[in-house]
Amino acid sequence: MLVKTYSAALMALKAIKVIIEVNVNKGMRFVIVGLPDNAVKESQQRIMAAISNTGLHLPLHNTVINMAPADVKKEGASYDLPIAIGLLAASGIITSTNLDRYMMIGELGLDGSVRPVSGILSIAILARELKMDGLIVPIDNVREASVVNNLNVYGVKSLEEVVRMLNGQLSIEPTTTDTREEFAKNQSSFDLDFADVKGQETVKRALEVAAAGGHNLIMIGPPGSGKTMMAQRLPSILPPLTLRESLETTQIYSVASALKRDSTLIATRPFRSPHHTISQVALCGGGTNPHPGEICLAHNGVLFCDELPEFSRSTLEVLRQPMEDRKIVISRAKYSVEYPCSFMFVASMNPCPCGYYNDPTHECTCSPGIIQRYMGKISGPMLDRIDIQVEITPVTFDDMSQQSRGESSATIRQRVVAARNIQAERFKDHPYVNCNAQMTRSLIDEYVKLDKPSNDILRKAMDKLNLSARAYDRILRVARTIADLEGNTNVTISDISEAITYRNLDRASWGT
Repeated sequence: MLVKTYSAALMALKAIKVIIEVNVNKGMRFVIVGLPDNAVKESQQRIMAAISNTGLHLPLHNTVINMAPADVKKEGASYDLPIAIGLLAASGIITSTNLDRYMMIGELGLDGSVRPVSGILSIAILARELKMDGLIVPIDNVREASVVNNLNVYGVKSLEEVVRMLNGQLSIEPTTTDTREEFAKNQSSFDLDFADVKGQETVKRALEVAAAGGHNLIMIGPPGSGKTMMAQRLPSILPPLTLRESLETTQIYSVASALKRDSTLIATRPFRSPHHTISQVALCGGGTNPHPGEICLAHNGVLFCDELPEFSRSTLEVLRQPMEDRKIVISRAKYSVEYPCSFMFVASMNPCPCGYYNDPTHECTCSPGIIQRYMGKISGPMLDRIDIQVEITPVTFDDMSQQSRGESSATIRQRVVAARNIQAERFKDHPYVNCNAQMTRSLIDEYVKLDKPSNDILRKAMDKLNLSARAYDRILRVARTIADLEGNTNVTISDISEAITYRNLDRASWGT
């Protein structure tokens, strides 16, 4: 007897329909074909134990299981449930005639329990596209899948529940989630606030400009000056995620098994802070089985690299193209996948190995040569891609001892959102440009018109600092953002002057 059940395989962020064909006849063999990996091949033992411990009896048959399409590799234990249901239906234990209307996925425990798997959101999107009557998933994944509208999602705890449901002996209500309500409720939930930051008004201003235009930023200063503290608060002033951005981000986290249990859509922008010992594969993604890296997990959010010179230079260099393209293509001998990675790159570093160069309260023990070698760990092309470079000095005692709280994140966020709204209107006819940091050369020419005084001061800065063409473009982008924050239609000389001050590391005198 031949029975078909339906599941899905993941290819990058997309799911592909997998048809599981189970054929039983006389004999005692058990064969799985269709490019299964070892975890799928081992499913026989899990499935047989789960069926037995559920109280069901499966007759011995010659069993052939084909997983189509045969040229797509099937990985992991997520096919246990559809294979088990196919076996039970082929043996006559499940009498349902509409198995073709359900997509199902889940790992089986030896006791028959159904365990959670990754990538459920992508699979739910596929099930809706295929107009399936329902999607059967582990109970721990049901809220994640239920964010997809117009799809009946059934959360199950055990194999027995699925069998009884398909035989009409048990009624399971589909899970529904008010996606928009939950999304809106969690959008302003932050544990960290800029009101906790004492002093550092210049740096807070730079962070506000970076958030308003989506600009990359680096902070240079001695230990204890608050670089990491302020970077961690950056998501609290970024514009709220849109529903589309939230869905994209949640999909990445779902595929990467990074979603918390019983979670729905991610409502706040991600903040990823990898350790400096991270490898290239862990940062960019890839591996034997394609997997999103840290830059993909930072999509629509912030990638923060603390102590930037301590990262391997080869690891940092692989960031250069994704920072420009806002996507990464990982190509290997057996596959090529593309992941989105539109993130704000934020970094911090000490100015020298001892950490106290330019610190007014401590003496630096590093020679100019040592400082130059330390800074040389970061390549010029990498620094060129960082729009805002700001120097930090330690907080004074007077600032630290103030009883009053600083400006709150909510207040700063209002100005950032207002500036982003201006940019949204400006780029409404350019679908791939969302903020000033993404402006192309032609868009800069169109929207950044300089008067003669502004042009003169920029020419002097270019000559004195020996800036590259890329740095020139970035100054204009930052100046456009500053003008948006001030509500100015045109870029003024003060906007250009402030943007130039954010190129600290381009100073010829740095480290000498």
